Amino acid sequence: MSDLPNCPNCHSGYTYENGTLLVCPECAHEWSHNEGPEVGVVRVWKDANGNLLSDGDTVTVIKDLKVKGSSSVVKGGTKVKNISLVEGDHNIDCKVEGIGSMQLKSVFVRKS
Repeated sequence: MSDLPNCPNCHSGYTYENGTLLVCPECAHEWSHNEGPEVGVVRVWKDANGNLLSDGDTVTVIKDLKVKGSSSVVKGGTKVKNISLVEGDHNIDCKVEGIGSMQLKSVFVRKS
């Protein structure tokens, strides 16, 4: 078992050494051994217009979005209330009326 740290970017456990750097094969992030976790880093989420988003905001979907694994579509103009912001590619957790719980990308919404 390797004693190398997980990737600070994607948390993958498959890191390896390449010279003086550590490399993650999953996201291609490179960092040095003495680089500790980033302290005081504040994550910022922005909508399609560049407005800052926060937990509990109401947003509007800006284009029709197909729901993966279903024949449903989230129509453009749909309002989504009380969003939760999370890390990851789809960075908004929400409940869409008529569809249920899902995750959205912040680039497909605008703050209401």
